[in-house]
Amino acid sequence: MIKLAHSPDADDLFMYYAIVFGWVDSTNLRFSNTAEDIQTLNLATLKGIYDISAISFALYPLIAQDYALLRTGVSFGNGYGPKLIKKKNTLLKKHFKVALSGEHTTNAMIFRIAYPNARIVYKNFLQIEESVLNGEVDAGVLIHESILDFDDSLCVEAELWDIWQELSGGGLPLPLGGMALRRSLPLTQAIECENLLTKAVQLAVENKHILSQMLLERGIIRVDAKQLDTYLTLYANVDSISMNDKELEALNRLFALGYNAGYYRQKIKAQDYLIPTEYAQLRFS
Repeated sequence: MIKLAHSPDADDLFMYYAIVFGWVDSTNLRFSNTAEDIQTLNLATLKGIYDISAISFALYPLIAQDYALLRTGVSFGNGYGPKLIKKKNTLLKKHFKVALSGEHTTNAMIFRIAYPNARIVYKNFLQIEESVLNGEVDAGVLIHESILDFDDSLCVEAELWDIWQELSGGGLPLPLGGMALRRSLPLTQAIECENLLTKAVQLAVENKHILSQMLLERGIIRVDAKQLDTYLTLYANVDSISMNDKELEALNRLFALGYNAGYYRQKIKAQDYLIPTEYAQLRFS
């Protein structure tokens, strides 16, 4: 039994539930799945708890020796992403207090590079909007479905997409999250896992309406049908099936930014940490 973990967010559920519903099957593999918020998964992956886990891309260089990077189940922003929000008609001072969704999240790293003087508190992403509304913090970074609908008394101070474009030099999608697989799994099994998960994401994307309806009918999703359609269009789409060269370049740019800012001990390239799928072809040719 392979221990797989993903977040309870709409895009992760959508991309994984093709397996739960039996659309994709394997005679050799069986999965147990756990759903936790992304920072909980980041911390669990640092401890090596799961065989396969959704992670924030910013975490990956910290676990690269123990986990391979999967090509599938990825979320990138392209003209959109997390939002820094505040109350309307307020001015953020240099040392403003902000709520972020977790120390190892991608949005947190980008925010900390852009706002080095901000005072940070970390919260579950579902609590961030309320923390701004009740005055506990001056601002907060909304992620996941929270970016689609928030209180009318709040406004967007900055788009992390715009910050990413400035920091990265522009022209690349914003890397947010992906999946990592434990290196201790046998290579042939690792390749089969990636192939199976890739097929699940592909089927989900190709059958978006059917799968979305099944998730909504079972009460698995936190948003309504319209918001789900919008969110999946953003974060669970054809680009989520398998990373392309531009997405890999964006990842490398993210890792370089983190290295230059002192978050990582070494600068890595994503291509060097993918599963060598060509091994299966060579072995059985």
